[in-house]
Amino acid sequence: MSLTRRTLIAAAATAPALSWPAMAQKKYDTGASDKEIVFGHTNPYSGPASAYGTIGKAIQAYWKKVNEEGGVNGRMLRMISYDDGYSPPKTVEMVRKLVEQDEVLFLFNTLGTPPNSAIHKYMNAKKVPQLFVATGATKWNDPKNYPWTMGWQPNYQIEGQIYAKHALKEKPNAKIALLYQNDDYGKDYLKGFKDGLGPANQKLIVKELSYEVTDPTIDSQIIEMKGSGADVFFNITTPKFAAQAIRKAHDIGWKPLHFLNNVSASVGSVLVPAGLEKAVDIVSTQYLKDPTDPQWANDKGYQDWLAWMNKYYPEGDKKDASNVFGYNVAQGLVVVLKQCGDNLTRENIMKEAANLKDVVLPMLLPGIKINTSPTHFAPISQEQLIRFDGKEWKRFGEILGGGA
Repeated sequence: MSLTRRTLIAAAATAPALSWPAMAQKKYDTGASDKEIVFGHTNPYSGPASAYGTIGKAIQAYWKKVNEEGGVNGRMLRMISYDDGYSPPKTVEMVRKLVEQDEVLFLFNTLGTPPNSAIHKYMNAKKVPQLFVATGATKWNDPKNYPWTMGWQPNYQIEGQIYAKHALKEKPNAKIALLYQNDDYGKDYLKGFKDGLGPANQKLIVKELSYEVTDPTIDSQIIEMKGSGADVFFNITTPKFAAQAIRKAHDIGWKPLHFLNNVSASVGSVLVPAGLEKAVDIVSTQYLKDPTDPQWANDKGYQDWLAWMNKYYPEGDKKDASNVFGYNVAQGLVVVLKQCGDNLTRENIMKEAANLKDVVLPMLLPGIKINTSPTHFAPISQEQLIRFDGKEWKRFGEILGGGA
């Protein structure tokens, strides 16, 4: 055999080996292919927390934009979204369908603390990412015990601590009333607030009441808290009940230093229904640009968001901060998927989600960045105090919180 022929045969034999690394770059788990990425979502489009339904609609509207522009790394995004009505048993049913029948690659931004708690162990047993859950419960930042679940927004305990410290600063001899939703969501905020007060100041709490998400109103609790003589009120509620609490407190002439948790601080879905004049001087926190705040009128991030709303979600409420939330978290997922490249395995999705470094999204407040690590599953860990002036929220103080 001639040298030339031997050389050709050797070259032919090694050709597959030479091309193998390029072929091996594409790795897929169920739900991913060359053409699309299929993932799942649950949201309360109906029921007592249906005000949050717009988040799911906003997210779907963002995928329209992404897909029109060619998708992510050439793949279309397809999110299968089911209504769970904010009912944990329904969430379990819908999530099993998504994982076992629809065979999604991962779950994305499933909403609510009780619903996510109901699927927490299941998702980790199945080793399917439960990514960027739409709840600030502290337990989502537990990569050691739950490596397949990751939060998104600032956690409730840190936020609760911020309010407690501000209350002590403003009213050292406060009489504090606490109203909370009787589930993991409400109790997480409650713990943070009490931790912020510290052991010596627990005596300042003069009334602590809860409500069930199935209750028709919380009027009786507001009346009882006013009767306690409280001059500080921490309102730990979801939007429907937040609006009720604001309206009732005003109508009965109770004017405490009123803290409203961030997840119910939307002007469009809470303060407008309550009555803007009834919400004056309420204090909350913010990490997103408020779409009702005129200071952002010439901000490119806001202008791009507004253009997107007008084109892709024109029926959405432009005063509702939930539509900023949906836009932001969708952008966060795009960052993760871009980092994944052609390795679309569940394991790599969690690896890349835990490797976000100083990510700036256009509708986050200036100075707030997204950071994660293998030991830090809380992407957004910073907030700023805000006060409502009857028209819009006004920021004050420093950016508070930490990072990865």
